[in-house]
Amino acid sequence: MANVTFSSPRMAKDITVYAIAGDRGTILALAKEHNIPIPFDCQDGNCGSCLVEVSHIYAPTKYSKYGIALTEEEKETLRQLGKISREEIYEAEVNDMPPRYRLACQCFVRNEDIMVSFVGDETLPVEKPHITRAAKIFKGGIRVETVDEFLGYAVKIEEDAADHFYGLAEGMKEGGNAEVAKLFYQLAGFSRLHLKEAKDRASKLDADVVIPPDYVWPDQATPERTSMMAADPAITKLEALKAALVGERRGYEFYLAIAETTGNPEVRDLAKSFAREESEHLKIIEASVTREEWLISTAGMADEATAAQ
Repeated sequence: MANVTFSSPRMAKDITVYAIAGDRGTILALAKEHNIPIPFDCQDGNCGSCLVEVSHIYAPTKYSKYGIALTEEEKETLRQLGKISREEIYEAEVNDMPPRYRLACQCFVRNEDIMVSFVGDETLPVEKPHITRAAKIFKGGIRVETVDEFLGYAVKIEEDAADHFYGLAEGMKEGGNAEVAKLFYQLAGFSRLHLKEAKDRASKLDADVVIPPDYVWPDQATPERTSMMAADPAITKLEALKAALVGERRGYEFYLAIAETTGNPEVRDLAKSFAREESEHLKIIEASVTREEWLISTAGMADEATAAQ
């Protein structure tokens, strides 16, 4: 089982698809099946047009990752492109460790969650990140023009999210829903890390001056707050994941919206940095949603097959 997330400046947003390892062959075959615009030509590992960067969304240790024997064609093409070192070839062949760059036509999907990044067709325009109407509502027409103001918003968002997810986790634990509690504790940890970064940067600021009051947010709730359904102890893992996904996406898009509208280059860079970190959390949740949906659907098909016997 594998979640494969495709990312490119030629796509308005990342796309995550579910693949059964080995069933769908190469990354390029999976991309073509889902209309992902990875360029390709020879499809034999000789032209290098389908060059991609493959990273692991989650791997507890480096040896949790899977490599695969590189074909001579792929090794030579990557070497000519300057995208592989002798050490990486050795690690792939001896320790089954994957190199950073691969050819999508030669790289087979394995039982692991990966991010596939590619430049795409450079004759096409770069797409701006997709920002939903919800993010614009939460942003409320705000134009953040100073670093102090941006950090004030960031501290408020991440502090609120950390407290919110921790409270939900405690409620799930008390209600006996340990699986969902574990998920919310993890999300609280993500927010605390982001909060620490914001506070470290804002260490010299007067919090009473720069942290925005509650009334600036719709319903006095910051963007990463999940829906009220997330507090129900009877909630399923999939429902909890989808509720968390809404909040994380709003937080990500909030930072993007600030980056798109500010006239201050320093604020723009900071906002983009925070958005990138939020996007990593999003990838983890999106991959978990995709996997959970697949597990539920396959369990349903198994039950139907048993009932039909």
